[in-house]
Amino acid sequence: MAAAGPEIERLIQLLAKLPGLGPRSARRAALHLLTRRGQLLEPLSEAMRIACERVEVCSTCANVDTQNPCSICRDGRRDPSTIVVVEDVSDLWALERSAAISARYHVLGGTLSALDGRGPEDLNLGTLAERARAPEVKEVILAVNATVEGQTTAHYVTDLLTDAEVKVTRLAHGVPVGGELDYLDDGTLAAAIRSRTTF
Repeated sequence: MAAAGPEIERLIQLLAKLPGLGPRSARRAALHLLTRRGQLLEPLSEAMRIACERVEVCSTCANVDTQNPCSICRDGRRDPSTIVVVEDVSDLWALERSAAISARYHVLGGTLSALDGRGPEDLNLGTLAERARAPEVKEVILAVNATVEGQTTAHYVTDLLTDAEVKVTRLAHGVPVGGELDYLDDGTLAAAIRSRTTF
């Protein structure tokens, strides 16, 4: 016997599909939204409606924005000679949050994975090859995750860009800032030793 009506159960089921929310967390979130209808639920539903109507995928880099091309691609202050390749929009947002680089981006939309049935045709690779061949582009930075799938994708992209006259680099791997060696896993330590630099 359900403790709530079908409308509330549907809300809970939809919330449970969000990353990081399981059935219990979704129930708590739904109850929180419903008990704060004026302050949270109504503004949230309006924001979601507007996002659904206005947000689109950038035809240049595959970022999400309310304009196409996106605000990053339109920004004339960014370095046009560098393209940072990321797996997902969340990775792009993380790099932007860090303010570590002011370049152009390219979102692949995932990684190559034979187990999950994702091949090159499932990723945003065709436009990357075109963009990398533009005369102003000098470097492509592979900012993919240090997973098996991420490294497989990085190798594929490197092969894809062999005839483009660009330098292909990747993010450094190893000891994080503030990290203690005793707490790091063996793979991270091995990557740090291989990627060591002059002090």
